[in-house]
Amino acid sequence: MKAVELRELTADELVQREMELKRKLFNLRFQRASGELDNSAELTKTRKDIARVMTIISERTLGASDS
Repeated sequence: MKAVELRELTADELVQREMELKRKLFNLRFQRASGELDNSAELTKTRKDIARVMTIISERTLGASDS
């Protein structure tokens, strides 16, 4: 998921995407703990996607308060 794609989403869609990614990360961690995780790189990718979403949300929040 690229930042350009995320910037096209509305604020509600970004919050929804963040919740979905956090739920996915929880499930991946659970799979890792139980030994069922096939691709450990998916953990890193999901964490970075969450960071991208949170960055865009904070950019919008700071941009709205500056204006």
